[in-house]
Amino acid sequence: MAVGLLTLELYLPLNDSLKGKRSILKPLIARIRRDFNVSVCEAEAQDVLTRSVLEVACVSSTGALAHRHLQDVAHRVEQWHGNAQLIDFHIEMLG
Repeated sequence: MAVGLLTLELYLPLNDSLKGKRSILKPLIARIRRDFNVSVCEAEAQDVLTRSVLEVACVSSTGALAHRHLQDVAHRVEQWHGNAQLIDFHIEMLG
């Protein structure tokens, strides 16, 4: 069994309130959870209006499968046409 952790750093250029940030992130998080069956949470920069850091966790039978699955998540977020732009991502294998 392998556990992978994907860190997504997002830029929210058009946001000017915490309510607006929530309205951008909530559909993105719901789509990631629905399409990839992973756990997602906002981990850092909760009070920063134009930046967000999401953590995505995945459990798989092998490290290679978990890594590929998390890469697919990152590429989908990169193609997201909402008001969130992917700045950077990092995948870490925990087990």
